[in-house]
Amino acid sequence: MDQNFDELRASAADALHMARVALDAQINTYPTPISGCDAQFTYLLAERRRLRNAVAALEADIFIPTPRTLTPGTGVESR
Repeated sequence: MDQNFDELRASAADALHMARVALDAQINTYPTPISGCDAQFTYLLAERRRLRNAVAALEADIFIPTPRTLTPGTGVESR
């Protein structure tokens, strides 16, 4: 496994983007659903939300809480 983390992350982001494009095309060509009654259309919308969340997770800053910094955005406690 010679690829580094950044290359693998970029590859994952590209794959998610391609999946999103394919899913959007499927949603755009889907026949007009009956409001609240179309389980397949609702499933496609849920999958789009999952893809959006996966992309957001890849792009999010990594935060690892420590005893001195318990929450994101807080400064380092000085003693």
